[in-house]
Amino acid sequence: MEAFAAPALFALFLWWWSTGAILWLVGMPRHTHRWSMAGATLLLPMAVWGLLGSAGAPTLLGAYLAFASAVAVWGWHEMAFLMGYVTGPNTRPCPPGARGLRRLLLATGTVIYHEVALALTAGALIWLLWDSPNQVGVWTFVVLWLMRLSAKLNVYFGVPNMTDEFLQPHLEYLTGYFRKGPVSLLFPLAVTGGTVAAVLMGAYAAHPATPLATTVGLVLAGTLLVLAVLEHWFLVLPLRDAALWRWALREAAPGLATPGPNDPLASGSQPGHLGEVTRERHRAGASNLLRTTLPAAE
Repeated sequence: MEAFAAPALFALFLWWWSTGAILWLVGMPRHTHRWSMAGATLLLPMAVWGLLGSAGAPTLLGAYLAFASAVAVWGWHEMAFLMGYVTGPNTRPCPPGARGLRRLLLATGTVIYHEVALALTAGALIWLLWDSPNQVGVWTFVVLWLMRLSAKLNVYFGVPNMTDEFLQPHLEYLTGYFRKGPVSLLFPLAVTGGTVAAVLMGAYAAHPATPLATTVGLVLAGTLLVLAVLEHWFLVLPLRDAALWRWALREAAPGLATPGPNDPLASGSQPGHLGEVTRERHRAGASNLLRTTLPAAE
């Protein structure tokens, strides 16, 4: 039982804390983002080193190091997106009446750089660590990537519980590509697939012949998968999970909508600018872009 409890609690804490830390940094005044992103970029090589260095160590320490390093790499990508540095060429709201292929292409244009960066990172990890005895880092990043992609697609196709309160003013244009309504066929497929995968990971981890380090790694990655499935349900149930990060939101709120002196938002001249977002709105609830991950959470 301890082989399950300790890594599950570690994964839960790291998910909760890292998501809050990113929310706190993203919620700071706009002119501070460059420094936060620079600091995260300086730490990124350490996370990559942790992934590569632990790949040959199928031990308990190796499992925890690989997991934490994968979450750190994921967190860098999340910060780059939420701070507006790696998004897409389209930074305009969805035009009225856009439907079908046009809406899909426009929506894709808002996030394509971010999606390509994630896909390239996942592919690089799979390739570099293909024959490594410790695959925990790969499992972790792939779980976060696939479930985050699923959350984005579900928000695009439609979900009943649409909450976008965490989006900063420089990303407000994204809300026009969200759709509030009945879920699509993708939702039950994603939830069912994620649940089945989590059960299979748990069953393999609990098998007596499974090495302890492998069990811990499966529990670490599987815990994130379970959290991702639960956060998918938040897209359809009238529940709010923002209270989990109230500490981060309260600290960030005073500067949340404050643009820097050279920020185009200061003059309202940026195309698609929707006006100043109030502090209370940012405190209200969770953005679907932060669901599933951590980092998220998407």
